[in-house]
Amino acid sequence: MTPLGLFGALLTLSSVFGVINNRTLRLPPSIGVLAIALLVSLVILAVNPFIPGIDLQAVLQELLGKINFSQALLNGALSFLLFAGALQVNLGQLWARKITVLALALVGTVLAVAVFGGAMWFVFPLSGVSVPLIWCVVLGSILAPTDPVSVVAMLRRIGLPEAIQAVFAGESLFNDGIAVVISSVALEIATHGSAISGIGIITTFLQQALGGGAVGLGCGWLAVQLMRSVDDSHLELIISLALAAGTFSLTNSFGMSGPIAVVVAGLSLGSRRSRKALTHDGRRELMIFWSLMDEVLNTLLFLLIGFEVVAIAFQQFHLIAVLIAIPLSVAARGISVFLATMLARLRGHSRGDVLAVLTWGGLRGGISVSLALSLPDNEIRPALLAVCYSVVVYTIIVQGLTMERVARYFYPDATAR
Repeated sequence: MTPLGLFGALLTLSSVFGVINNRTLRLPPSIGVLAIALLVSLVILAVNPFIPGIDLQAVLQELLGKINFSQALLNGALSFLLFAGALQVNLGQLWARKITVLALALVGTVLAVAVFGGAMWFVFPLSGVSVPLIWCVVLGSILAPTDPVSVVAMLRRIGLPEAIQAVFAGESLFNDGIAVVISSVALEIATHGSAISGIGIITTFLQQALGGGAVGLGCGWLAVQLMRSVDDSHLELIISLALAAGTFSLTNSFGMSGPIAVVVAGLSLGSRRSRKALTHDGRRELMIFWSLMDEVLNTLLFLLIGFEVVAIAFQQFHLIAVLIAIPLSVAARGISVFLATMLARLRGHSRGDVLAVLTWGGLRGGISVSLALSLPDNEIRPALLAVCYSVVVYTIIVQGLTMERVARYFYPDATAR
């Protein structure tokens, strides 16, 4: 199958599942597509042994292998998804709460890795699997970041105060880059036994995070200057596409954080001052285009997450670890949010209400699945994949569908959009 044929098949499935969801389940579009794809995958796994001559599971696995979910997201679609999400953030609100966002994205991520990874080191032996501590840290880094795709899509549906939305979106847009750095360092130690000093870790972080942010800021400024010099809405749109893809590729090629760079570039272009550089039609078309891009890629991403269950070798003894890991992931999120924001000022809101909403809204998504699928093939990988996938699906479906109720409970004036 050609790449175009594969893309067409995925779009067709997304459309069909979307229509089914719209006519029956009426769930939020992306979550509905994920739920149906997951159900179809489970049905295929159930009936496959009873169908002679055809191995439906192998066919679906071959299709997923052609897509290479991990590479397609981490080195492709992620740049556009993060850019689209950053464009929708209120930069003024985000800047006013920069300390809280920084605490959650940096300190909160490190704490989440430590709490969840350390706890899972004690949990895995209960299911008969011996997982070294460093691999538990790798798992913690994979599940630490809240997924910007899931979170930004959720924020569109819930009318939370703008300040809380800014904290939510800001954290989710930045913490994935930090988690990727932690994951890469931990994975290097786990696979090669490399002894990396504290100075080496700090240097790697500064190179990736601060370097990526600086490049993103510079590319964003250059793009705005180019847009200021033209009077063509379509050309402005092309420049925005070049900004998203070019910034991501440039920083990755220099060993910097592409996700952080493209987020900073998107925030730069989305600022009120930068938008004045665009024509009236350019501003309108830019937001329409990137909203559509976000919706299409988001739906395709959730479709693939639903199908990825066939690529994960679930075993019965994984069940104990999974059942403990799900509530543990929520608890680790709550502890990390509480500790990370102890010194931050959550002005104008009840601290308990904000912490509860931030904890329950910590959805995981495609980034976690992609990082897990990129793990080396060894005897530990199936257990890590099973835990990761189960936590991701739980947070998207259960927490994602109940988040509106939680938001209304703590913020009665919140209105669904």
